[in-house]
Amino acid sequence: MTISRLTLPLLAPLLLALAACGINSVPRAEETARAKWADVEAAYQRRANLIPNLVETVRGFADQEREVLIGVADARARASRVEISAEDVGDPEAMRQFAEAQGALGSSLGRLLVTMEAYPELRSSELFANLQSQLEGTENRIAIAIRDYNEAVRDYNTRLRTFPESIGASIIHGAEPMALYEATTPGAENAPTVDFSRDEGGNAQ
Repeated sequence: MTISRLTLPLLAPLLLALAACGINSVPRAEETARAKWADVEAAYQRRANLIPNLVETVRGFADQEREVLIGVADARARASRVEISAEDVGDPEAMRQFAEAQGALGSSLGRLLVTMEAYPELRSSELFANLQSQLEGTENRIAIAIRDYNEAVRDYNTRLRTFPESIGASIIHGAEPMALYEATTPGAENAPTVDFSRDEGGNAQ
């Protein structure tokens, strides 16, 4: 009984101190960041799922744009091969490779959509208009998902460096910083060059 009376007053402040040292808040912040990364992946996957239908629709109206269509298909294939699990979000190099692959796919899609400006009959297609609208909505989802993920990562990384949470983060959890996601689009500073000239038969060159 005497030991319990002496121990309890000592344990209470200790437990409170440990709780304040990131025992609970750091894991919660980490799980939030990982969940936000899953949203980023889901948004990119939604875009990837739209591409086959978009390519087939364009091919039906403008099969001569084979080079552009092949470029989109190849970029999609490369992007699908670069995957990052929630466990790998602390690897900056893996994140860079993922961002570059997705950026290359985004550039290919941009070139495809700009090229399609030369085909009024395609632009007037209800199916193409619907796919284009879905693609635009997906790009917005991607931007929002990336923003939310980066905000969650900044919160988590800040906790790792802030006293007293840094104590629990390093001693108890062995927590490591996560990498921010920097979306990249190779050549984004240059507008795609599209030749809208027509040959004598009225076809796009």
